[in-house]
Amino acid sequence: MAALPSLENITGTKKMGAGQCIFGIFLFTAMEEQFILRVSPSLAGRIEDLLNSENSSSSEDKSLDLSFSEDGRSGTFVLGGDRFPASLLDLPCVVESYKTFDDNVLIKTADVGQMIMVRENEGDSVPPSVVEYRHGLTPPMRDARRRRFRREPDLNPEVVRRVEKDLLEEGKRVAPTPSVKPDVSEVGTNAGEPDRSDSEESDYSI
Repeated sequence: MAALPSLENITGTKKMGAGQCIFGIFLFTAMEEQFILRVSPSLAGRIEDLLNSENSSSSEDKSLDLSFSEDGRSGTFVLGGDRFPASLLDLPCVVESYKTFDDNVLIKTADVGQMIMVRENEGDSVPPSVVEYRHGLTPPMRDARRRRFRREPDLNPEVVRRVEKDLLEEGKRVAPTPSVKPDVSEVGTNAGEPDRSDSEESDYSI
């Protein structure tokens, strides 16, 4: 089994304006859209330097762009003057993101179900037919789709149609009339036993 490439995750946040009408007053509130950008450690260092640096030698060094093709799955990630292939992949499960201001209380902000994978080489790009990522974001979720999730049953479509047809025909048939059983009176088993009087003393009386 091949080892996972050394990659780093960068969580991005995008705020969009959303309107809300309260008592006839239209208010605009901020709504977040979060995504995960998975890049190699070298690209992660360049992105952090770009975001943290205030002064740069040229505006070209500050360029950071991401564009997708018409299929919405394959695209190009631009960092400075370099271009890298990128792919939008579905994660095996939904990842919850939280935010904290005091390192004590966690506030859920979004559910993340997709990841943008950036490759440094053109040969490492994901084929367009692949839309599901095999692994999760952490080592315990390695190969999660095969190890943790139930496989789909391998059924023959012809057999499924035949069984469905038989069940429908069976449901259309008239149910047989249930036979009426005569009522039989039960014979008492304690008819010959004498009735005990309340005045009789029991062996367990005190």
